[in-house]
Order: sequence, then C-alpha cells, then structure tokens
Amino acid sequence: MDLLKFITAGSVDDGKSTLIGRLLYDTDSILDDQLEAIQRANRKNNDGTLDLAILTDGLKAEREQGITIDVAYKYFQTDSRKFIIADAPGHIQYTRNMVTGASNADLAIILIDARKGVIEQTRRHSFLVSLLAIPNILVCVNKMDMVDYDEAVFEKIKTDYERLTENLDIKQVDYIPVSALKGDNIATPSANIPWYRGKPLLAFLETLHVSHQYENQQARFPVQWVIRPQTDELPDYRGYAGRVVGGTFSVGDRITVLPSGFSSTISHIELASESLHTAENGASVILHLADDIDISRGDMLVKQNEQPIVSQSFESEICWMDTTPLDLNQVYLLQQHGRTAKVKIQEVIYRVDIETLEKSANGHFGLNDIGRIQFKSAEPLAFDQYTSNKANGGAIIIDPRNNLTVAALMITKSTG
Repeated sequence: MDLLKFITAGSVDDGKSTLIGRLLYDTDSILDDQLEAIQRANRKNNDGTLDLAILTDGLKAEREQGITIDVAYKYFQTDSRKFIIADAPGHIQYTRNMVTGASNADLAIILIDARKGVIEQTRRHSFLVSLLAIPNILVCVNKMDMVDYDEAVFEKIKTDYERLTENLDIKQVDYIPVSALKGDNIATPSANIPWYRGKPLLAFLETLHVSHQYENQQARFPVQWVIRPQTDELPDYRGYAGRVVGGTFSVGDRITVLPSGFSSTISHIELASESLHTAENGASVILHLADDIDISRGDMLVKQNEQPIVSQSFESEICWMDTTPLDLNQVYLLQQHGRTAKVKIQEVIYRVDIETLEKSANGHFGLNDIGRIQFKSAEPLAFDQYTSNKANGGAIIIDPRNNLTVAALMITKSTG
C-alpha cells in the first residue's frame, strides 16, 4: 500500500495537535485503551468535548504547558493509503526538532489561525519547508468556526500566503479551510463551509500525488558493509551490502567505484538469498561484481555514465543542533552514509535571522541557527545537490570531542 509521510507545522496554539487528534479520531485510528486514557485524563475543551490534542502530547512538559516540544510521530491508515504524521514543534527554540522531523516528509501541512492570518512563524516554517525541499505544501486555515466560517477571511489568508511564497522555492501549494476542534472539513465535507468546493483534508491526503522530482534518477549505492565469509562453504564469496539511494541497478551494468575510480560490472544482485535482475531506489540488497577490486565501507557505486559530484570543497545549508556554538577553528567529522571524513570550515557565507529571514555575515552559530557554510574535507566526497537527491545530498556533522551530532547539512554545490 502507498505510504504518505507528512509533517504539521504552525504557531503555538494554531491547533496542530488537535488537528492530528481529530484526524485519528475520525478515522477510528485510536485504540480503545488510548481513548479510555484520554477520558481519564479529563482534559476538556471550552465546549466540554474531549481535548484530542493530548494524543500527540507525549511529554509531561507538553501536557502541562499545552505546547509541542519534541516531534511526535503517529501512524494510521485508510483503505487506500498508509500515513506517518510528524507533529513538529512550532516554537523558535525547537527549530532543530522541526528540521529533523521534516527531513523525510512528502508533504508539509502549514496551519494558520484564521483569526491571526500569516504571521512571523508562518514565514519561518515556510522557509524551513523550502530549505528542506519538501515537494508539496497544504495550508490549512484552522479555527474557521471562530471567524463565522467567513470566506473573505480565508481568501485574504490565501492571497497573503501566495505573496509570501513568491520569494521561496515552493512550487505546489493547496489550501483548505478547516476547524479541527469542530471537525469541519477534516474527514468529511463541512455544511458550515458551502463556499468551499475542494476536498476535505482526509480525501486530499488519500489522493495527493506525491512528487518525487527531488529524487535523483541517477543510480547511487553507498556501500554499508563488505561481506567476506571466507568459510569452507563460501571461500570466494564477496558481496557489497547497502541501500540504493537513487535510480536503479541491473545485472550487467557497468559501474564506477568512488572515490577510487575503479570500474567493473554487476554480475549478481542478491536479496535474502534470492537473485534479482534489478534493484530499485530504496532497495536494501547485496551487489556482486565481476572483478575483485578494492572496495571499502563508505565507498559509493554509481553507473559509469551517471557520475555524481566528487569534491573536497563544497557549500552547504546548515542547521546547528548543539548548545555549544560552532567553533571556526575546530576540525569536525562529516558523516555521509557509511563514510566519515574530517572537515574544516572555510567560510561562514551567511546566517539567517530566523525571525526576519534576513541574511547576515555574522559568523556566530548557536543552537537552532541556520545558514550557509563552505567546508573543506580531508578526502574527496561523492554527493549530489540536496535538491536533486536528498539521500545523497544530506549529511551530519559530529563533534569528535564528545561524539555528539551537532549539525545537519543540505549540500548545495561544489566549490572546487
């Protein structure tokens, strides 16, 4: 069954958790013991109904404060599709959590309070969605019940948001007026919004065509493990295990090993002891080559006529995730797939003011800061631009002093 991964984002009190709770409730996706726990919690809305937001408020601090702090993942399915929902925190101090939750999303639902319209946090979340190359955006104008389901309010917000996206790399945006609290336009069309002719939220999610234009169709296979049993039964067995992160590989394809540049031909593809002729994007398989050449964990196999960028100098968008600020003099470790390389910062090109989205040359990078940096690595790396292949254009930075992940990277281009 087809899978849709989507994230919800919005300002504090825009109703993200309520929207997800309503969606789960209206699709009978809440287990009986969960429903009983909600009833026992006795957290009520102003009209006396159950507060469904408690379904995604997993942390004690979230329940006490009524805000989302960490990313909460929920799973449900209908007859036509499976869904993974990431409920992302809206507050600025949890930007790193939103970046983490949104990195693999097919769709971003931006919630806007009908009473407040497009605000600073709407701009910030939309910027992050653009940065992470999420291909589809759905703007849910929530709390329509609190503005008497006024069409003019909805149309003004739509116009304001269209103006906002003119300066962002966002291609596909849809709009739905909803009331998560009352259930309007969530699972079924709302009689309170007769002027809206589109689909309700659930039908939209079930029928959305997910664009994968950002997924590079060129074949990429990072080697995660070299399998050499060297037993009496398998004295000559040599296989390379990993996951295809772009395009397809077939028996007979000529491949190049990066960064060494050695070439060979795929002689056999194996999955759970069964032979395959083709391994498609996303498949975890073992590749066998016709020649015994030097290949190690972290190397990448590519088709001979589909070369990625190979460089030691590159620019990258970066989200800093550590409480210790970026140290311009520190040697960090960059991890991409199974390869780890030492990197130095050549230049801080700019840092984005997450409130105003203005760019400055301020070299200070602290927790949740976002910007663009030029790196120099100790050895060549094989990568694609993040906007064309997320899996091969993304990486993390590790601080070798404490082995903590301190940043997420979205590689933009080679600079050497």
